[in-house]
Amino acid sequence: MATRTMNISLPRQLKSFVDKQVAGRGYGTSSEYVRALIRADQDRQSLRRLLLDGAESPPTATISESYFRSLQARVRKPAR
Repeated sequence: MATRTMNISLPRQLKSFVDKQVAGRGYGTSSEYVRALIRADQDRQSLRRLLLDGAESPPTATISESYFRSLQARVRKPAR
Protein backbone atom coordinates (compact mmCIF):
# COMPACT_ATOMS: atom_id res chain seq x y z
CA MET A 1 0.00 0.00 0.00
CA ALA A 2 1.45 3.35 -1.04
CA THR A 3 1.82 5.86 1.76
CA ARG A 4 0.55 9.35 1.20
CA THR A 5 1.48 12.35 3.31
CA MET A 6 -1.11 14.49 5.04
CA ASN A 7 -0.22 17.46 7.20
CA ILE A 8 -2.59 18.27 10.02
CA SER A 9 -2.53 21.45 12.06
CA LEU A 10 -3.47 21.10 15.72
CA PRO A 11 -3.85 23.64 18.47
CA ARG A 12 -1.15 23.37 21.16
CA GLN A 13 -3.52 21.60 23.59
CA LEU A 14 -4.42 18.84 21.10
CA LYS A 15 -0.77 18.43 20.02
CA SER A 16 0.18 17.99 23.67
CA PHE A 17 -2.58 15.39 24.10
CA VAL A 18 -1.38 13.44 21.05
CA ASP A 19 2.22 13.56 22.29
CA LYS A 20 1.15 12.17 25.67
CA GLN A 21 -0.83 9.38 24.01
CA VAL A 22 2.14 8.44 21.83
CA ALA A 23 4.51 8.39 24.79
CA GLY A 24 2.18 6.66 27.21
CA ARG A 25 0.44 4.09 25.03
CA GLY A 26 3.30 2.58 23.07
CA TYR A 27 2.91 4.31 19.72
CA GLY A 28 6.14 5.01 17.89
CA THR A 29 4.94 8.21 16.25
CA SER A 30 1.98 10.54 16.17
CA SER A 31 1.20 9.12 12.71
CA GLU A 32 0.79 5.63 14.20
CA TYR A 33 -1.59 7.05 16.80
CA VAL A 34 -3.68 8.87 14.19
CA ARG A 35 -3.79 5.77 11.96
CA ALA A 36 -5.03 3.72 14.93
CA LEU A 37 -7.76 6.29 15.60
CA ILE A 38 -8.84 6.23 11.96
CA ARG A 39 -8.94 2.42 11.87
CA ALA A 40 -10.99 2.35 15.07
CA ASP A 41 -13.42 4.84 13.54
CA GLN A 42 -13.68 2.73 10.37
CA ASP A 43 -14.45 -0.33 12.50
CA ARG A 44 -17.06 1.61 14.48
CA GLN A 45 -18.75 2.85 11.31
CA SER A 46 -18.74 -0.65 9.82
CA LEU A 47 -20.31 -2.12 12.94
CA ARG A 48 -22.90 0.67 13.01
CA ARG A 49 -23.82 -0.07 9.38
CA LEU A 50 -24.18 -3.78 10.12
CA LEU A 51 -26.39 -3.05 13.13
CA LEU A 52 -28.57 -0.66 11.15
CA ASP A 53 -28.84 -3.13 8.28
CA GLY A 54 -29.91 -5.81 10.75
CA ALA A 55 -32.44 -3.53 12.40
CA GLU A 56 -33.92 -2.61 9.00
CA SER A 57 -34.12 -6.20 7.75
CA PRO A 58 -37.40 -8.08 7.78
CA PRO A 59 -38.12 -10.35 10.75
CA THR A 60 -37.12 -13.98 10.44
CA ALA A 61 -38.12 -17.10 12.33
CA THR A 62 -38.37 -16.85 16.09
CA ILE A 63 -35.26 -18.05 17.88
CA SER A 64 -35.76 -20.59 20.62
CA GLU A 65 -34.01 -20.97 23.95
CA SER A 66 -32.28 -24.11 22.68
CA TYR A 67 -30.68 -22.06 19.92
CA PHE A 68 -29.10 -19.75 22.50
CA ARG A 69 -27.94 -22.73 24.56
CA SER A 70 -26.22 -24.17 21.48
CA LEU A 71 -24.49 -20.82 20.89
CA GLN A 72 -23.31 -20.74 24.51
CA ALA A 73 -21.94 -24.27 24.18
CA ARG A 74 -20.01 -23.32 21.03
CA VAL A 75 -18.56 -20.22 22.66
CA ARG A 76 -17.53 -22.08 25.80
CA LYS A 77 -15.90 -24.93 23.86
CA PRO A 78 -12.09 -24.77 24.29
CA ALA A 79 -10.11 -23.59 21.29
CA ARG A 80 -8.20 -26.27 19.40
